[in-house]
Amino acid sequence: MAAQGGTPGAAESAHQFVTFQVDGSLYGLPMAEVQEIIRMPALVEVPHSPAALSGIANLRGGILPVTSLRRAFGAASCAPDEATRVVVVRESGAALGFIVDRMARVMASEPHEIEPAGGMENGLNTSLLRGVVKREDGLVLLLDLARIAEFGRARSEAGPGRAANLAGAEETDAAMTQEELQFVSFLCAGTEYAMPIGDVLEIVQLPPDVVRMPRAGAEVLGMMTLRERLLPLVSLRTLFGEAPEPPGASARVLVISVPGRPQLTVGLVMDSMKEVLRVPRAVVDPLPPLLAGGGAQHLDSICRLEGGRRLVSILSATRMFEAGLMQSALEARQTQEEDAMSHEALGAALEEEEQFVIFRLAGEEYGLPIEAVQEILRVPVELTLVPQTPDFIEGVVNLRGAVLPVVDQRRRFALAPAERNERQRIMVLGIGGTRTGFIVDQVVEVLRIPRSAMQPAPRLSEGQMRIMPRVANLTEAKRMVLILEAARLLDADELAALEAA
Repeated sequence: MAAQGGTPGAAESAHQFVTFQVDGSLYGLPMAEVQEIIRMPALVEVPHSPAALSGIANLRGGILPVTSLRRAFGAASCAPDEATRVVVVRESGAALGFIVDRMARVMASEPHEIEPAGGMENGLNTSLLRGVVKREDGLVLLLDLARIAEFGRARSEAGPGRAANLAGAEETDAAMTQEELQFVSFLCAGTEYAMPIGDVLEIVQLPPDVVRMPRAGAEVLGMMTLRERLLPLVSLRTLFGEAPEPPGASARVLVISVPGRPQLTVGLVMDSMKEVLRVPRAVVDPLPPLLAGGGAQHLDSICRLEGGRRLVSILSATRMFEAGLMQSALEARQTQEEDAMSHEALGAALEEEEQFVIFRLAGEEYGLPIEAVQEILRVPVELTLVPQTPDFIEGVVNLRGAVLPVVDQRRRFALAPAERNERQRIMVLGIGGTRTGFIVDQVVEVLRIPRSAMQPAPRLSEGQMRIMPRVANLTEAKRMVLILEAARLLDADELAALEAA
């Protein structure tokens, strides 16, 4: 990873930047700091988390905090679309994800082209910047990773004017017309190739722990796990008949799906990512008849750039699969999945488990240890209000002759209020010797969770870590359950207020 806070471009690896758009402006991070680029994953919202944090996601069995750069910059929110991506970085040993509007390109800059952020005189707020690159088409604002990472750890204080302060030369969407095509370009054995951006599910880093596959074709490097599924890895060097070479630090994996079978994916291992191309349709020519067969069966067209001095070969996922070039990889995946199923069935019977009562709040799933839950009640039509009690006490109910104080858990977690309905329940817990009821949206089930699925929750705030120190990452079921500490749901002052009520 490039050193934080230093002069951009001081190291050789800092000469290349991954650039992306947020609210119409162009930003960049050193390529060495970018681990991978993924599509927008399913997110789980976490109460008591920083304002800019959109939620947490499952990334190959790990927990990834995902921050909205629009929120961090104080810009207006917008719904994710097909162009939305999450840039995954590693800062202080932890993986962090940042939501961006769309990827732009990989940009190379010499040190003299980068103006230090402190030397700017354009009135920009430079607190999040490490430098600026001035180009003919506008400014590229280079972000300081250590500073933007703080948005995922502490509550954002960005005001509505932050985006305006950071904005450089405004870029419009005029280039994104139907007359333009977009490709992801990359290098393989010194040759530049590209693939239509619509065929690329995501771009991820090649992990060090690739599982080698016996009896697979020479082009199959092995397997990695991605989104809780096995991803066969195919070497483009070997596939194209080039001399094999161990992948370097710049190697990336281009994830594509089998045409017509989106649940089946294959990873293409390339030497290095180059850029995202936006080109007029007029510069993309059909493959010449002379190249239409034989070794060029994986190609679809040729893109002419820089007046024809730069030719980019456009690959076709459909052609590659129709030609059987990926058949060995898919067969290796099927064999590995069958072997894994038999091993997992044996291991599951021996694995230690914990039992939790699972409930829902505002669409997210939470868990409490079953021994902490004394009983579960229906919410009465009316709760008895007690004057001069704290706001977090919704009221009291008569529980077999005893007064039970009731807390609205949505209010406790600063979630939007909900109308009373038939699915809501009161979960009765014993906290500090006081029986307390918590209103939840729905009690789902009692679930046994393997201890191996438990992971420490990312430290997003002190309040969150106090009551929610663990996350159950159920990868096969595609569920993420936030585990609560019952004894910490109320602090000492709140317990005293309950006893007084």
